Amino acid sequence: MGKLDEKVAVITGSASGIGKEIAKTYAEAGAKVVIADFNEEAMNDTVDEFKSQGFAVHGVKVNVASNEEVENMIDVAIEAFGRVDILVNNAGVSDNMQAAENVTDDVWNRVMSINVDGVMYAMRKVIPHFKENGGGTIVNMASITGLTGGRGGLTYTAAKHAIVGMTKNVASHYGPENIRCNALAPAAVQSGFSAGMKDVDEFGMEASTRGVNLMPRAGTVEEIANIALFLASDDSSYINGVALAADAGWSAY
Repeated sequence: MGKLDEKVAVITGSASGIGKEIAKTYAEAGAKVVIADFNEEAMNDTVDEFKSQGFAVHGVKVNVASNEEVENMIDVAIEAFGRVDILVNNAGVSDNMQAAENVTDDVWNRVMSINVDGVMYAMRKVIPHFKENGGGTIVNMASITGLTGGRGGLTYTAAKHAIVGMTKNVASHYGPENIRCNALAPAAVQSGFSAGMKDVDEFGMEASTRGVNLMPRAGTVEEIANIALFLASDDSSYINGVALAADAGWSAY
């Protein structure tokens, strides 16, 4: 038996990178997975790939900055598989390392709408469904910047702190109803995420990475996915409201 047999998991931003690896790991553990992503072509390719491997999978295009589209995502998942047991809020964008004095309104608004609003929309939609079903599990993708202060741009840091706060709030309020909510807070991961940054703020980058030489190594998407599996499975049944650092001890220094 797999650790997620008969469970249904919705994973945002799962057509590539960490999200895709989480979806694959969940499927290998027996879950039915919903690939939810803004990039429809990549989403369809991932769905086809997973189906060819015999996984139970369904795809839905979603812009998590849109409440209407997030609500549709959950509705589509329920229509496809009958229920949702696990929500992974993985979709997110960077702020190009903009330091406080260099933050632009468009970057602030985009990062907050995707990284914060999207997480709230999804939790707001799925929690009543979890209550009806007697429980559920949420895994929010935070970042080491959500646990520290200077290891990212201002907007990204603020957004990830917001995710950590929402995680603890939901765990506290809904834990008695068998709903768990935890966050995963990675440092550098070999996922290509940082490669997508454009017009990087040189000062913000320099200030944010001045301690990177103290990091033993970057993580792999497989390592992050394994932690996400732990947080979604009954192996972590006594863990709720935790933001778990995954950084090889970097933030412990």
